[in-house]
Amino acid sequence: MVNSARSLVGAATMILAAIPASAETVTVFAAASLKNALDAVAADWQTATGDMIVISYGGSSSLAKQIQQGAPADIFVSAATNWMDTLEADGKIQTGTRRDLFGNTLVLVANRADASPVSIDSGLDMAGLLDGGKLSMAMVDSVPAGQYGKAALENLGLWASVESSVVQSENVRAALSLVALGEAPLGIVYGSDAIADASGGSSVTVIGTFPPTSYPAIVYPAALISGSTATAAPAFLDYLSSDQADAIFSAQGFLVPQ
Repeated sequence: MVNSARSLVGAATMILAAIPASAETVTVFAAASLKNALDAVAADWQTATGDMIVISYGGSSSLAKQIQQGAPADIFVSAATNWMDTLEADGKIQTGTRRDLFGNTLVLVANRADASPVSIDSGLDMAGLLDGGKLSMAMVDSVPAGQYGKAALENLGLWASVESSVVQSENVRAALSLVALGEAPLGIVYGSDAIADASGGSSVTVIGTFPPTSYPAIVYPAALISGSTATAAPAFLDYLSSDQADAIFSAQGFLVPQ
């Protein structure tokens, strides 16, 4: 059962949505891994309120840097706490608006529908699985999915054997695309990305799930950006942790608070 605080937020948000008001635009900067789920949540909000939600997706690091440079965003949803920490330290988010929305898992995907499952542990011969091919990951030094993936491989003692085979992309969805296109036999992405890809009819297959103890907990924080003047932005931020939104995020593989 979703906790009562989130339930109250959802009820209050829908009451606000029923109050006639002039439609306005809310600009959201969001981690690329959120696209399918957040698009659906935004569509529901737009139908209920008449407000327009404009979403710019990308790597959390790139989006955070754009906000630091003055990009006109109202809400930021990151795939990791560190980039939100950076913006908070710089005074770029509104005090008291930051909250953690949900989590995720980390999986190994292959570009064949008939790929055999593997147990991901310190004994896995990942270099052998690659067989000379590339391991697709988001940028391992800056993009959260890549950072989590590298941490998992290091903790399992597998990083040294595959480091030279890693091909890095600007965000996790781009990393997934390389596997879907057959340009890399394996990739490390979020569990939610694999679900989103499957809904699109791709042949990408999850062949293993990384032990949650092998990488830092994946947390998606959100907050209002300092200087935002969109009066609908606080209500939409609240809606992101409502029961209605939780149901969509959960169906897409995100781990919502229970």
